[in-house]
Amino acid sequence: MHRIVSVYGRKILSVSLLFNALLTLSCSVGILSGFYAAYPFWKPFSPFLLDGNLFWLVIVGAVINIFPAAHVGKVHTGRLWFHHYVYGFFVLMLSVAFILVLSPVSLLSIFFVNSTDVAVNAGRFFFIGGLTLVLDDLPDVHKLTMHGLNWLKGKACEARKIIHATQLIMGIISTYFAVAITFSILKTPEWITPANFIVIGSLLITALTSFSGVKRKVWINLEIDQCKQ
Repeated sequence: MHRIVSVYGRKILSVSLLFNALLTLSCSVGILSGFYAAYPFWKPFSPFLLDGNLFWLVIVGAVINIFPAAHVGKVHTGRLWFHHYVYGFFVLMLSVAFILVLSPVSLLSIFFVNSTDVAVNAGRFFFIGGLTLVLDDLPDVHKLTMHGLNWLKGKACEARKIIHATQLIMGIISTYFAVAITFSILKTPEWITPANFIVIGSLLITALTSFSGVKRKVWINLEIDQCKQ
């Protein structure tokens, strides 16, 4: 019983961290889109955040965290009828249909607008959720995806010390962003919104994931021969 709880607990944690990495990506893309659309008149979370362009670093940190998040869930849970990615594609298709029919925002711009509309945010949530399930089981989607991932792992192995150091820096930067945004919304009460709290929470989890990955030396422990298998 303890083993079952441990295995499924790790899988749930892994999927949650993957979801958060994608959420951090989507939040950063949305803020950058608004920043460039209003440039130079809008400075996000000023004066505590030095420059809106720094959100590109948050994106880098989220991308680096995808592998450590997936690594946490490398356990055998079996499957219910289908591979996990089948459910992921199913959720993706439903979310796309939902966005096309009910969202006032087009599918192509769903992550590039600042909106409090329930349909828009529900569409985003389920789209990210479906993509999370696909990423969690990506190697099993097709032999080509497995070969592609192995190629990427091989390249990552060659630069694993650099990625390890970068992950630490990204953890520090994500922490800075979370603190800066917190002080900004405390200074400006109208910025105290659920969306900004989600951004702060996502950044804090991103930072913790980065620090955990550095502590466990996830990237350093990659073996070149294993990566190229």
